[in-house]
Amino acid sequence: MAKCFSYTATQDSCYRYSFSRAGLKSSTTDLGDGTIMHCWAPKTHNQSKPTLVLIHGFGANAMWQFNDFIAPLKSKFNLYVPDLLFFGDSYTTRPERSESFQARCVAAVMDAQRVSGTMDVMGLSYGGFVAYSMAAQFPERVGRVVLGCAGVCLEEKDMEDGMFQVKSVDEAAEILLPQTPEKCRQLLRLSFYKPPPVTPSCFLADFIEVMCTEYLQERKELIETLHKDRKLSTLPRITQVPTLIIWGEYDQVFPVALAHRLKSHIGDNAELVIIKNVGHALNAERPKQLYKHMKSFLVDTRVPTKAVHQSNGSKRD
Repeated sequence: MAKCFSYTATQDSCYRYSFSRAGLKSSTTDLGDGTIMHCWAPKTHNQSKPTLVLIHGFGANAMWQFNDFIAPLKSKFNLYVPDLLFFGDSYTTRPERSESFQARCVAAVMDAQRVSGTMDVMGLSYGGFVAYSMAAQFPERVGRVVLGCAGVCLEEKDMEDGMFQVKSVDEAAEILLPQTPEKCRQLLRLSFYKPPPVTPSCFLADFIEVMCTEYLQERKELIETLHKDRKLSTLPRITQVPTLIIWGEYDQVFPVALAHRLKSHIGDNAELVIIKNVGHALNAERPKQLYKHMKSFLVDTRVPTKAVHQSNGSKRD
């Protein structure tokens, strides 16, 4: 019998309605050379408001990762929420797979939207790699940066040294790009401190079919490129902008040791916040706490943004 209902597709439609109701419009930009970028943008850009770009990580499209944050942020910012290449409706026929290319494409979308002046950038996980690269490549355009559980400071040798739960890039790709319900469950166990209740296989299979089958090879290449030949010594410092590093205490995807490494790499211009009793999926597991710290850093300018450090150089929530 033909399939007549998809929970995932229905949920996607609900998110689309939610974004539209919040005053955002779906916009597709042809950047040339076979690159198409989709972005949620304000229906009307308010020049009196600052601009904030929200950049998603691996998983579903941008709507699924930022839906809880659109309503509280829309009154404070001109929000731009792009789908990165090979997610949602963004893709390219070009061979580039680096986060630096993703960053240039996001910057090009902002140009196409005629956004002038500086913009604040917030990136989750893989999106944090892209946000960091934007700040490094376009220092005159990027204001404040928020990096959520983004292992920007990882090195290729870290996997060999046993830092991660997975033993190889192939194993990481199998989990981050699940193709079976059991791999989905493994991803949930890896991403959450307290994983959600057992989800029926039919729902997980539906999610895989709708969200995880398109551009599978290209997404795997994104993971491979992220890891290959990565060294801390070649990572630029983004000392020209205030940076908030926010991490889950029990992150199993990018262990919290990488948060401290990143804080040390950037230096005094970075603030590190570690949220207790949470894993990698900050946006899903502790959205209110994540928003609280984002608001304090990005909005409450009268509140000092410099970290209140413990002896380890971080403050804990």
